[in-house]
Amino acid sequence: TSTGDQEGEVVSEKKVALNEAQLKDTLKKFIGDMTQIPPMYSALKFAGKPLYEYAREGIEIERKSRLIKIYDIKLISIEESIITIEVDCSKGTYIRTLAEDIGETLGCGAHLKGLTRTQTGNFKLSDALTIEALEAMSMPSREKVLLPTDALLEGLSSIKLTMAQTEAIKKGQSIDFISENDKEVRLYSASGQFVGVGQPDLQGRLFPKRLIANIL
Repeated sequence: TSTGDQEGEVVSEKKVALNEAQLKDTLKKFIGDMTQIPPMYSALKFAGKPLYEYAREGIEIERKSRLIKIYDIKLISIEESIITIEVDCSKGTYIRTLAEDIGETLGCGAHLKGLTRTQTGNFKLSDALTIEALEAMSMPSREKVLLPTDALLEGLSSIKLTMAQTEAIKKGQSIDFISENDKEVRLYSASGQFVGVGQPDLQGRLFPKRLIANIL
């Protein structure tokens, strides 16, 4: 299709004659490091404007290829001309482009029919609850299943602040902190309460970047 998904216009049609062995062999070719050109119908910006807006105006913007990694691809099902796959990939991978590339390799073409993100980082869809399910729970039950705010930041290093440092950070002031890099860090008070995110520099200072409003 013109957009690589069901929303676009059909630009070509070919007969599909696929078998499981052929599909599995083809999918294996896409596992590993590869370069991928972002699609025009994407939210990636050029000159402050999303690419999809240029695409709707019929304007083609030259895009640089990106290095991505496909860790694994599993064939889930084949139903006539529709195949369902499960992809474990790096950040920045466009599954729509992957679908088109797989179709091109198979010689029949393809577009993306549907997409479900089943995991991002340590968060899995299988562990998720609906808003309705949460609303039906008692407060103690909710507290058992809801994750703490800092669970979103497990990829960051953490530091424990003194009481004086915590007070300074709460007031928006920087504190002394020697760091080998300028990567963001999680901040915790002396009592272990999550304070927020700090931004160190290479001159021995740490600045508050995002703080929790109700710091005790």
